[in-house]
Amino acid sequence: MRPIALHPDNGHYFLFRNKPAILLSSAEHYGALLNLDFDYKAYVRELKRFGLNQSRVFSGAYREVAGNFNIASNTLAPKPERFCAPWPRTDTPGAADGLGKFDLGRWNDAYFRRLSDYCREAGRHGVVLELVLFCPFYEDNMWAVSPMNARNNVNGVGEMARTDVYTLKDAKMLAIHDALTRKLVDAVKGFDNVYFEIANEPYFGGITMEWQHHIADTITDAQRGRSDKHLIAQNIANGSAEIKSPHPGVSVFNFHYASPPDAVRVNYGLNRVIAFDETGFAGTDDATYRTQAWEFLLAGGGGFSHLDYSFTAGGHEDGTFAYPKTQPGGGSRALRAQYKILRDFMNGFDFLKMRPHNAAVAGNLPDGVRATALAEPGKTYALYLNGGGGAAVPLVLDVPAGRWRAEWLDPATGAWNPAPKETDHAGGNLALDVPGYTKDTALRLTRKGR
Repeated sequence: MRPIALHPDNGHYFLFRNKPAILLSSAEHYGALLNLDFDYKAYVRELKRFGLNQSRVFSGAYREVAGNFNIASNTLAPKPERFCAPWPRTDTPGAADGLGKFDLGRWNDAYFRRLSDYCREAGRHGVVLELVLFCPFYEDNMWAVSPMNARNNVNGVGEMARTDVYTLKDAKMLAIHDALTRKLVDAVKGFDNVYFEIANEPYFGGITMEWQHHIADTITDAQRGRSDKHLIAQNIANGSAEIKSPHPGVSVFNFHYASPPDAVRVNYGLNRVIAFDETGFAGTDDATYRTQAWEFLLAGGGGFSHLDYSFTAGGHEDGTFAYPKTQPGGGSRALRAQYKILRDFMNGFDFLKMRPHNAAVAGNLPDGVRATALAEPGKTYALYLNGGGGAAVPLVLDVPAGRWRAEWLDPATGAWNPAPKETDHAGGNLALDVPGYTKDTALRLTRKGR
């Protein structure tokens, strides 16, 4: 089966297993592969339970240490003896974590067996893995434990500052990156549920655009001549930025903390997937991350991945960890259930035929209320209202003549308003009665007999 691809009829979305797809997830903190204490089988079962279909996974070129980002039970910070890297340990002592140094000239067979098994298990449950090849070293203590740091390997590679690692400055280091990239490309060959991200948050830690393009070229070359090529994603910015001169091999453009969803609007013309690839750092309230997902996907985004801290190793891979309120983000089964509501709402439309259409909102909304609309103009409209605090919201949509059916959904509970309303409309501005709501509400408006 061909790997996940851009949909040929609408490149803003995916084609996965012969069906149009939006990737939507509430996922663990990226350590499922490199942390031997993490039971990824239980984890992907939990994702499937709520119909969630994506997870990011870090390759092991980067890891964290306890205390980083104030994350409790951080899956990216395994115990030293439980860290599974692409390269094997040696008997040579002296690594910063107190164990043997790594040999960057050999591959860790146990790691690649685990990678294959994780890909296979995720695929069985319909979960797509975004394999993140590299990540900047945000702090010195992260670089201090990296296998690519000269202190931690027997190869004499990596005598440099952490901000020089992901550049074209050092030929030996670049050769390590190239070799790992090619090995990972080969390792996931045959899996249809994988795509690559060049680097997580490359706008930190000295990562250069030239280096990113070099890795994209390396992936492209490694897949040359193959019919089963995996997509390449590039992480562009936190928030929003206009993408200029994109690499021709990149098909998915990722943004973090992309609320409001301006990143979709300014880059929609690229006809590529725009994804909200990481949330968090906005408190632990589920409603914050629910509204972010609704706004982003109704703006025309093709992917949304929430960073869910309720998943930890050692028994909470089912997302039941009671994290402290000091955690930088949130996550819960309740939120995952709310994402299922969003998934079902989107799958209730022929979204390949829809496009962002905020222009349909003809009237002025009260202060604090935002409307986001996706539409097949003249036929079907999906609209999301965020904010309002229960006050009456006057909503006017500019739609053509016809008999229109308005159905309202509570995004928090999944309950449809029991009284859908049908209206014969002469064309132009259509005033809609918005049922009372607390924080947000969603509308499905369809023209009958279309």
